[in-house]
Amino acid sequence: MATTYDMSTGDKFQTLFVTGLKNAHALEKQALSIMTPQAERIVHYPEVAERLRAHIEETRVQVDRIDEILQGFDEKASAWKDMGLGIMGELAAVGHSVAGDEIMKNSFANYAFEHFEIASYKSLITMAEDGGFGSAVPLLQQTLREEQAMAEWIDQSLPLVTRRYSELYVREGASQAKI
Repeated sequence: MATTYDMSTGDKFQTLFVTGLKNAHALEKQALSIMTPQAERIVHYPEVAERLRAHIEETRVQVDRIDEILQGFDEKASAWKDMGLGIMGELAAVGHSVAGDEIMKNSFANYAFEHFEIASYKSLITMAEDGGFGSAVPLLQQTLREEQAMAEWIDQSLPLVTRRYSELYVREGASQAKI
């Protein structure tokens, strides 16, 4: 049920929603900076690399969707937020790359990150509905479904990744199993 607001409250609500959209845009940029190096480095887990590449393409479209919604408010994404979270994502990717169990750490982090995105989109959808920004809802719902599908895929593939990592580790050592 949508809540009604007076004009000053409505303006504040729009500001809040637009800020959330800019944060989501930066979050998607961070996701790209995390997933792209992972997909490029993976050797022994082709299913993971393939799914990451597909989700990278989905994420690029998600960024476009957010840009479209922001344009409807005559707003643009925050270059500073995009850059800041992008750098954080790159640092996380580098941090995991030196780990002996890189694929495992990436899998855990990706699972957590997808759920963070899911929570963000659920919140944005609620704000869009309550604030009367209904045209944004279908775009946000599409992105939410994609994030939920990715989280489900990671959840379902974790046993396969774990078993392959364990087998490679035992047979060939940590350096071969890590990615």
